[in-house]
Amino acid sequence: MARFSTPLRRTLAVSAAVVIGMSGFGIGALPATASPVPIPAEKSLPKASADNKVKIGSVESGEAYDKFIVTYKASAKEAGKSSRAKAWGKAAKAAGVSVKEMRAMATGSFVVKADKKLKGDSAKEFMADIAQSGLVESVEPDAIMKISMTPNDTRYSEQWHYSGTNGMRLPSAWDVATGEGSIVAVLDTGITSHSDLNANVISGYDFVSSSASARDGNGRDANPQDEGDWYAAGECGGSYSGSSSWHGTHVAGTVAAVTNNSSGVAGVAPDAKIQPVRVLAKCGGSLSDIADAIIWASGGSVPGVPNNPTPADTINMSLGGGGACGSTYQAAINSAVSRGTSVVVAAGNESQNASNSRPANCENVITVAASNPSGAPSYYTNYGSAIDVTAPGGDTRYAGQGVLSTINTGTTTPSSQGYTFYQGTSMATPHVAGMVALMKSVDPSMSPAAVETALKQGTRAMPGGCSIGCGAGLVDAAKIMSAMEGTDPTPDPEPSGNLLKNAGFENGSEYWTANRADTFESGSAARSGNGLAGLNGWGNSNTYTLDQKITIPADASAAQLEFYLHVLTNETTAYSQYDKLTVQVLDGYGTYNMGTWSNLDASSNYELQTVDLSNFLGETVTLRFKGVEDSSQATLFRIDDASVAIS
Repeated sequence: MARFSTPLRRTLAVSAAVVIGMSGFGIGALPATASPVPIPAEKSLPKASADNKVKIGSVESGEAYDKFIVTYKASAKEAGKSSRAKAWGKAAKAAGVSVKEMRAMATGSFVVKADKKLKGDSAKEFMADIAQSGLVESVEPDAIMKISMTPNDTRYSEQWHYSGTNGMRLPSAWDVATGEGSIVAVLDTGITSHSDLNANVISGYDFVSSSASARDGNGRDANPQDEGDWYAAGECGGSYSGSSSWHGTHVAGTVAAVTNNSSGVAGVAPDAKIQPVRVLAKCGGSLSDIADAIIWASGGSVPGVPNNPTPADTINMSLGGGGACGSTYQAAINSAVSRGTSVVVAAGNESQNASNSRPANCENVITVAASNPSGAPSYYTNYGSAIDVTAPGGDTRYAGQGVLSTINTGTTTPSSQGYTFYQGTSMATPHVAGMVALMKSVDPSMSPAAVETALKQGTRAMPGGCSIGCGAGLVDAAKIMSAMEGTDPTPDPEPSGNLLKNAGFENGSEYWTANRADTFESGSAARSGNGLAGLNGWGNSNTYTLDQKITIPADASAAQLEFYLHVLTNETTAYSQYDKLTVQVLDGYGTYNMGTWSNLDASSNYELQTVDLSNFLGETVTLRFKGVEDSSQATLFRIDDASVAIS
């Protein structure tokens, strides 16, 4: 019997008294029958239970905090400032500090400040005590984010990262679009005056709330001028001093430097507009300032700040710090994405798994790793399953192999304009943000999810190889823009064969191993033929796995999984991934997450998905589809017409 026929096999779990005959589901919603249908015995719903767990942010080793971001329960939030103070009153006493509320945030949270910094266990205990008050939903340190780059103070032919053998192949893309009509908000150190930038710069904002760090004599204001992020020895937690980086000016030049002006460098999206948003200053920038800036840049409202008259369709964040994503970052990012703004972030430069860096490990972002002129991962780049795509980040250990862009020549305060080579995932990120601007100038209606999919499908295998996790591969501008134009002037070689057997599930479970017998279906729900695989969809807590072992030839140059996915859901959220489908590869040494889809990917029909398997050439691996559903609303993942092709 086919799924969703009467009697219903999978139904929405609302409560112990299931309501049938629900109507008004949007695109991708689970259909409902017109009359009550009993739930099968093995699908009995668990008893409802309240989840009162408070989310507590992570504390970085060696870091001390005097500011914390507190999200109150509605009753406490609406009761007023004095009532909110009850949440941290006992905690402050136990920690031996005096605490005051500083300001409200655009996310609905509040920033509170202690009169002295708390480190390690002291910070953890302080937050745990706040959580024990029963008045809050989350609490986390207002952590400091820092520039994601490795600068080196050492014009178009020098921009190998655009047109070189291992660059982004931009010249062909410019025949299709130049970014006109797109706005990229650069959340960074601000910007300095530069003849190769000024014509493309629109009004921005300074979100640095600390006047001492900002060096502009006040807190937040409408002037995003970079006053310099230099610091003296000992000022920023180290014994060394540092010159001003003019990081935001360099990033802005990569996004949209003025082009065809017979001077300096070209930008990835030469006709896009740059919106400078200052969030970093001396010693970095605070999480609360950055979160508010994300919301403002995307068109949201921030307490005490005029609304952005020209919201950005893309945000570039070449910054980062350690720890889990946290509630504050994720709420701000979700808010921006819900308004249609793509958020592009740096993977980080610690040569470690990007899952340890934020905002690289947040959901709903496009995380960018860095490549060098040889087309391989740069020695400093973070890597792993959190990476979405890779773009040129350079290597300044060798002359001319960094990323060349605009700069200011002052060592402390602004001086004259100039150009220099920098390296870092900070430099890779604006390549992708500029690429998104090109895409959105062709199709302004592209959703952040569609943008991410197009970026991943528009990559090519890393020319220098990648065994550490470089996402879908190296972003190829010509390939992306050709696809958007509906042409393919330089088609990729046709893949040879299909390594998967019974890839359309026409023979049921043959060649596949599943942990649930109801995985294999037949009927009109199939994309083609009569067979398909269906994972989850019950509206209670369950996990489905669907495996097939394959051997990828060692002499292949690339391998790619393609499959068609149809997601149906009764989840109504616009930003939370409650139910997830993950493509995994198991090679006997580890389990690697290669791509994830969720209830947010609900659609009215099947959509083509791709996963790069080139890191497993010469290996025998198990390819796994893993569906995980929570105990609330139902999400069904239908899979059909899968293939693993090599070239």
